[in-house]
Amino acid sequence: MKKTAVFPLTLLLILLTACQRTQPIAATLVPTAVVQATNNPLPTTPPATISSTATASQTAVPDAAPTTLLNHPFADRTPFQSGLLPSEQAVLDQLPGATDYQMALTIEPGLTKINGRQQIRYTNQEKVKLTNLYFHLFPNILGGSITVEDVAVNNQAATPALEQGGSVLRVPLPTPLQPGAETAVSLTFHTTIPQDSGRNYGVFATLDNILALAHFYPMVAVYDDEGWNIAPPSEGGDVTYGDSSFFLVQITAPAAQTIATSGVVIDHISSGDTQTVTVAAGPMRDFYLASSDRFVSHSDTVNGITINSFAPQGMDAGAQLALETAVFAVQTYSTRFGPYPYTELDLVTTPTSALGVEYPGIIANAIRIYDSGDGTPNRNFLESTTAHEVGHQWFYGLIGNDQLDEPWLDESLTQYVTWLYYLDKYGEQGADGFYQSLEGRWESVGQTAVPIGQPVAEFSPIEYSAIVYGRGPIFLRELAATVGEETFARFLQHYYQQYRWGITTTADFQSLLETECACDLTEAFAAVNGR
Repeated sequence: MKKTAVFPLTLLLILLTACQRTQPIAATLVPTAVVQATNNPLPTTPPATISSTATASQTAVPDAAPTTLLNHPFADRTPFQSGLLPSEQAVLDQLPGATDYQMALTIEPGLTKINGRQQIRYTNQEKVKLTNLYFHLFPNILGGSITVEDVAVNNQAATPALEQGGSVLRVPLPTPLQPGAETAVSLTFHTTIPQDSGRNYGVFATLDNILALAHFYPMVAVYDDEGWNIAPPSEGGDVTYGDSSFFLVQITAPAAQTIATSGVVIDHISSGDTQTVTVAAGPMRDFYLASSDRFVSHSDTVNGITINSFAPQGMDAGAQLALETAVFAVQTYSTRFGPYPYTELDLVTTPTSALGVEYPGIIANAIRIYDSGDGTPNRNFLESTTAHEVGHQWFYGLIGNDQLDEPWLDESLTQYVTWLYYLDKYGEQGADGFYQSLEGRWESVGQTAVPIGQPVAEFSPIEYSAIVYGRGPIFLRELAATVGEETFARFLQHYYQQYRWGITTTADFQSLLETECACDLTEAFAAVNGR
């Protein structure tokens, strides 16, 4: 017998579900593998510095094992098998041009500095030759800083340049990279982590002995029909827009730290006061890491997937509620859309000012919703946030989109699927309670007809919350009623099948739905496009 979810009208601002921030709402992402140690738009922080002192070499063998950072050939993706369900491992042979990252990281004891060495293999999957590669340096606009040195392309020293106020690194290629060709770039980086919430909801910070390490490494920019996407993100909304990639990451950290990351642990060695953890994550759009000596874990298994819930000691009730929510969400979303492909999903608590943030294979919930002051969680916020962020594993994680230019494609859709979570778990009455929160969100701007599909930068903070997280999911529910609930449910399955691991646009979404319903939705999509 289903019980009714409690959604009093006084909690209408629960609209701030999931990846929402305390002003607008935006989603963020979180990685997977968890190890418990046994034993203003532009930054005010110091700009990045660069030096190129790498020793030149005339021969480039990007795929040879001795030349890779972690001594593992880029072309060999067997380390990623354990992170994918057996039924999903075929993807390892289906993305030959995906970018490969290898990183060796050292987390200093104070959790405020990361020293890293990175090597990537990049394949030109465009129809034009490329003369430069671009890397985002997000720490320089998130309240911390990152410096880069020893940059080399195919073992030849390169002279990079900083652009976009220090938030982007341009690496010139010695010869143009032809379509289908690949190159290897190596570099050293040093990242300083802020000890306050900083920008973008504190997704990159060390607070209360909890390290939230989002977007801390040089991240390859996306090249699409607009060219290189290197514009700095707005302070509201999500930070990244990424292609599906493979990450092999070796992390050296204090032994007392419990580490949760994207992907799964494939090796763990403890030695005295330190531990070295090797993680394989992919295909994923980003790599995230959270760490603390306060974390206690709770775990469950569903559909062959291990779900880990981490929270500080004394917050067991919240950790258990988040775990139970994630288990049900994985079941219902897998049935409705298509399988969650990874063998692990992690939930962590951080002092983020957002309610939650999504990352591939991991989500970060705000620690404040785990304890209402009496040791019990805020059930409404914690359940809705967790259900929303788990939904992002499908919409943003598996099916990518430009989160800066078309945030509705993942945020509005994930709000809609959160409504489906409540419908499946609590029935119509419980789903109606959540739906009222969406209506209340839109009502905060008087239900103005601001186009849903605008870029983040074109919304005011209150509009972003009201339109993307309120009007957007309401539009999708009405759209489902227009084309028929069964047709829309079938469309979401086909959407998953056609676009997972790739990147979609509003035009793709509309076109596929029109094919599914055999109808013209131009007039309906005026709410999105503003036409």
